[in-house]
Amino acid sequence: MTDYQTLLARKAELDAQIAKAQAEAKAQAVAQARALIAEHGLTAADVFPAAKSKGSVGAAKFRDPASGATWTGRGKPPLWIKDAADRTPFLIAQATE
Repeated sequence: MTDYQTLLARKAELDAQIAKAQAEAKAQAVAQARALIAEHGLTAADVFPAAKSKGSVGAAKFRDPASGATWTGRGKPPLWIKDAADRTPFLIAQATE
């Protein structure tokens, strides 16, 4: 075998050893986690809390009279209102209390 082929063979052996050691470490970590969960009576909700909601988009402030599409006034303006010098004709009447 050439020097290159010898190195490739050694690399394959080392890759196999690494995979075996990784699997053993993973199994040990899972066993430890399960033992701690059982010991402390934890549930999945305790360990992995629910993700926070992104929040609401917001109320629409502008409406396109032609299509009925709405826009909150946040972010990039849509094409139907982008070039409007005066946006008041597009305003949605807000309910007053």
